[in-house]
Amino acid sequence: MNASAPRAERLHIAIYGRRNSGKSSLVNALTGQCNAIVSDTPGTTTDPVLKAMEIPGLGPCVLIDTPGFDDEGPLGALRVEQSRKILDKTDLAILLLAGEEPLDDEIEWLRTLDGRRIPTVVVRSKADLGTAGESAPAADLPGHRTLRLSATTGEGIAALREELIRNLPEDYNRAEITAGLAAAGDLVLLLMPQDAQAPKGRLILPQVQTIRELLDKQCRVVCCTPEQLEGTLASLVAPPKLIITDSQVFAKAYALKPEASLLTSFSVLFARYKGDIDYFVAGAEAIARLREESRVLIAEACTHAPLSEDIGRVKIPALLRKRVGPGLRIDIVGGTDFPEDLTPYDLIIHCGACMFNRRHVLSRVERARTQGIPMTNYGVAIAALQGILDKIEY
Repeated sequence: MNASAPRAERLHIAIYGRRNSGKSSLVNALTGQCNAIVSDTPGTTTDPVLKAMEIPGLGPCVLIDTPGFDDEGPLGALRVEQSRKILDKTDLAILLLAGEEPLDDEIEWLRTLDGRRIPTVVVRSKADLGTAGESAPAADLPGHRTLRLSATTGEGIAALREELIRNLPEDYNRAEITAGLAAAGDLVLLLMPQDAQAPKGRLILPQVQTIRELLDKQCRVVCCTPEQLEGTLASLVAPPKLIITDSQVFAKAYALKPEASLLTSFSVLFARYKGDIDYFVAGAEAIARLREESRVLIAEACTHAPLSEDIGRVKIPALLRKRVGPGLRIDIVGGTDFPEDLTPYDLIIHCGACMFNRRHVLSRVERARTQGIPMTNYGVAIAALQGILDKIEY
């Protein structure tokens, strides 16, 4: 990945701390640019500020400057809630201590980060009068050492970068999108509808990322629309090793695919790349238990105006109601909107989440698992509804 890497594929590093602890100054020091407004006035950062950049040793990153978690009043509470939402997508955290001794809320936030298993680097900022870069034990912060630095002078910044590299999440260099399904020399056929959901003049992100990975793996890639599938297959000397389809045309792809070809979908591939595919496949079993009085939540990672051919807002609800009955209640949320309380639902169906990083998807999976709610994915759900889930690759 390089500077043009999509945000969802970047390491998300969030900086947490009290108001006026130096979070914005640290962002500017790490990026070498004035990306965040710095002021002596507490509460200057009112919303999370995201900056995409490259950090040597870490690669493509998103630095997130969060509002102070000690903000006060009704508006302050909303700002703190925004910081808590950032926890869902944080791969790696920096906790800034405002003084020489950690305060109660700083200790509490560190416990929260540890509880979520988010690797955290503890920093004592504004160390212009101390020894920048000095690592020392922190008796009040078990399992962590503090790093002194000065964003003003730049001392200790290099040591911080090294500490971030040492604390990289274990699964950061995770498997490929098509891991185990395609290798160098394999012929892979991509079936891609060009409908209202496909922006004119460009391809959607999962298609772009999959094509790029296959080319990097030295696969041979053939693309066509559903209307051209039969003719494309007939023109090939040998059947493709793998067919990757848009989930909404799963049935057609399965009906026409050669017996020797494996079949999957972009959404299913991203379900295992970004989330917990085993939990999603198990969750699809709940479809058979749905009744008209049941309630289903459909969650989209992106936000957009509803389209006539929308897969999440139109096609999947239609398939579900055809199977279960017209009275089935279906709620739809988009973007960062996702209920804390999932217990009213009998099933959650999530999109492929190409706009989310893996940590964000897994945080939702964990919330569903903790509350005992089945959760699946668009592609997995469609394959189950069409009776071919046991015949596709996941």
